[in-house]
Amino acid sequence: MSDLVEGLVVSHLGQGIAVEVSDSILLCQTRRKLETVAVGDQVMVIQSSADQGRIEKILPRRSVLTRPSRNKKTRPVAANIDKIYVIFATEPHCDFLLIDQYLAICESKNIDAVLVLNKVDLNNLAEIETELQQYQKLGYKLHKVSAIKDIGMTELKAALNNQISIFAGQSGVGKSSLTNAIIPDKQLKTNTVSEITKHGRHTTTAATLYHLPEGGGLIDSPGVAIFGLADLTEQQLAWGYREFQPLLELCRFSDCRHLKDKGCAVRMAAENGDISKQRYQRFLKLREKMPTSH
Repeated sequence: MSDLVEGLVVSHLGQGIAVEVSDSILLCQTRRKLETVAVGDQVMVIQSSADQGRIEKILPRRSVLTRPSRNKKTRPVAANIDKIYVIFATEPHCDFLLIDQYLAICESKNIDAVLVLNKVDLNNLAEIETELQQYQKLGYKLHKVSAIKDIGMTELKAALNNQISIFAGQSGVGKSSLTNAIIPDKQLKTNTVSEITKHGRHTTTAATLYHLPEGGGLIDSPGVAIFGLADLTEQQLAWGYREFQPLLELCRFSDCRHLKDKGCAVRMAAENGDISKQRYQRFLKLREKMPTSH
C-alpha cells in the first residue's frame, strides 16, 4: 500500500491534517522534515490504512497566504488561492485601513482581490460612497450584497465558480452568514470531516476548504485580520497601492520612502489631488505599523 497518491489538503485538525484523496478523506501526519502544510495545498500522500496516511511532499504552490507566528516568523494559512474576497460593512464601522492592508498584500502576492460590501440593506452607505468609487477607479471589482436579505448573492456565487477563493475581513462583517449562504450544507460537510477524523466537534479556528456546487472551492478561515504585514518590505507595501505603481520610478531617489523625501512623486501626486489623499495617508499609517524595516 505504499504508492504515492495526490491529494488536496481540506482542513487542519488538532491531531492531523485532513487530505481529500479522490472521494475519501484521510487523516494524515506529515513527514518529519516537511515544511508547514496549508489548506489548499496539493500534496503527495502514502495511504497507510483505510482512513489514514502520511504527507510525503507538497507540490509547487501558485500562491500562498501567510500569517505572523512566533519568533518573527510567518506560517502559511492557505495555498493556491486565485482570489481573496475582502468583506466589509458599514457596521461595524468600515475599516479602510484594513481594506488597504489586504489589497497591498494581494498586490504583492499576485492574488486577485475583490471587494464585497455586505449588509447593503442598512441605510448608511452614502457616507462611504466616495471611498468605494476610489477603489472602483483603481480597477477593483465591488460586489454590494446582503446575505440576510439575499441581495446580490446570485452574482457573488457566480463570481466564485471554478476557482479557489478565501474570504477575509474583520469580525462582525458577516463572513459566516455569507459563507453559509454560499455553502448551504456547510455544517454537514464540517461534521463529515470531524467524523472521519474521530475528533468530535470540528475546531472553528482551523481553515477549511469547502467545494462549491458549481465547481471551485471556498476556504473559510475564521479569525480577524490574519494576514499581517510581516513578510512585506516597505517597497512591496508601496507597490501594493495600485495608483502608486506608475509613480514609483518617477521619485528622485530609488530608495524613496514616500514620506518627506525630496522629489517624491507619490507625495506630490497626493498633494496635487492626482491620487487619493486619504489612501496616501493610510499608506503612511500602515508604514508605521510595519514590523521594523531593515
